[in-house]
Amino acid sequence: MDTNDESEKGKGKKADGIQWHPAFCNALRLEFKGYENELDFVFEHPLTTGPLKIDVMIIKKAEGVRIDKNIAGIFRGVNIVEYKSPSDYMSVQDFLKVYAYACLYASLEEDADITDMTLTVVASRHPRSVLEHLRDARGCAVEKKWPGVYIVSGDPLPIQIIDSSELSAEENLWLKGLSDELEARDWRDMLAEMARLGKSGLIGAYFDAIMRANKESFKEAYEMSDDTLALDSLLEEIGLAAKWEARGISLGEARGENKILGLFRQGYTVEEVERMLAQGRAWNAEAPMGGGQN
Repeated sequence: MDTNDESEKGKGKKADGIQWHPAFCNALRLEFKGYENELDFVFEHPLTTGPLKIDVMIIKKAEGVRIDKNIAGIFRGVNIVEYKSPSDYMSVQDFLKVYAYACLYASLEEDADITDMTLTVVASRHPRSVLEHLRDARGCAVEKKWPGVYIVSGDPLPIQIIDSSELSAEENLWLKGLSDELEARDWRDMLAEMARLGKSGLIGAYFDAIMRANKESFKEAYEMSDDTLALDSLLEEIGLAAKWEARGISLGEARGENKILGLFRQGYTVEEVERMLAQGRAWNAEAPMGGGQN
């Protein structure tokens, strides 16, 4: 089975309550960090009074702005972005719906010009059927211009299909990291960059999603870290500590260690910690730790 395809693994997988779309919004802002003065980001733009919403629109604030990013090579004035999380897959029907969103937006917005629009689809698993549809049914040319970035030509609307699993971590660290298949080594560069960005990076939703989706590899990465205190500080800085405190957990010192991170050190899995968080369980710092407690 092709592990990059939108296989049965993607079709039947449950989301487990992970908020992937806010994490994707964080990731896009991080990918375009440095262009805040040139781009506006509009998330979940409503097309009608009903449930139709565009995931993300990236709008250039001025004509002629150049964005030196591999994922922005086709960008024009208004750029519509659709995202499919690791718990979902991109079908041909999904693509047609998103294409219709672009047309609907152009028809409803008085100042919209479809010749100044582009369409980007970001899939977490290889959207083979969509690429085949574009080639075979629409007669478009599809070129893999960069790792994970497929440029579609021959359609009136400039289109790119992004397979985030194929992206280069050096070029697209944040979109590449939106995965439920991270290994411990994948965390190294992300944790270092998160620590560097700190609170200014607005990465809370991103970190929360990928940690929940990669519980065991996060635990392994944490245990292998040369500077766990920096990771403790990162959790405080980006607001996850406050979020956990709101669920009944104090992040005061226990034996000189952050209580939550201390549990990881003492053998609890991330899943066990999350279960205790959900139960609002208070921990006794003197209680023996060792994982597997109920």
